[in-house]
Amino acid sequence: MITRVVKMRFNETDLQDFLELFSQVKPLIEKQTGCHDVHLLQDADNPQVLFTISHWSQLEDLENYRNSALFQNTWSKTKKLFSHSAEAWSLHSLDIHSQHVK
Repeated sequence: MITRVVKMRFNETDLQDFLELFSQVKPLIEKQTGCHDVHLLQDADNPQVLFTISHWSQLEDLENYRNSALFQNTWSKTKKLFSHSAEAWSLHSLDIHSQHVK
């Protein structure tokens, strides 16, 4: 399982535009092969800072989505609304009981 975390900072005047876009594309992202869910979170201290957290069966599924027309179209619209560059991480869960680290 892969967890993808993306931190985005928006201009105050563009935040609503992103929220509307996200509400349209979220169901489409969740229909992508290997996507289990997508969540949008807002920083408690700074409402212009948002995070998406998505869960994928494997890294290949995430990469296929990132190379898709849906992602390219959504990302091109989204990055125009940023006040700062986005930050992103692809993460594996660690099972500390088995001490297995990839």
